[in-house]
Amino acid sequence: MHSDLSPHLHTDECNEMISRLKRCHAEHSVMKFFGTCNDFDQAMRMCLKKERLDKRERSKQHAVEMKKRLKEGPKEPF
Repeated sequence: MHSDLSPHLHTDECNEMISRLKRCHAEHSVMKFFGTCNDFDQAMRMCLKKERLDKRERSKQHAVEMKKRLKEGPKEPF
């Protein structure tokens, strides 16, 4: 199962992969069950995975920065 495929949640690259997969499913309504669209699906999943890992890394870096700021304390005394 993959994440929500709403366009505002993904990069332009992944949105293109998603639209290709949806187009393939629309054009091959029966053959999609026999693997006709598997290449598009695999490419889309790889793109979504890359997005997810990038977001996870950015979040991790943000957490490290926030921990550092909290450890240092306020810049100005009250």
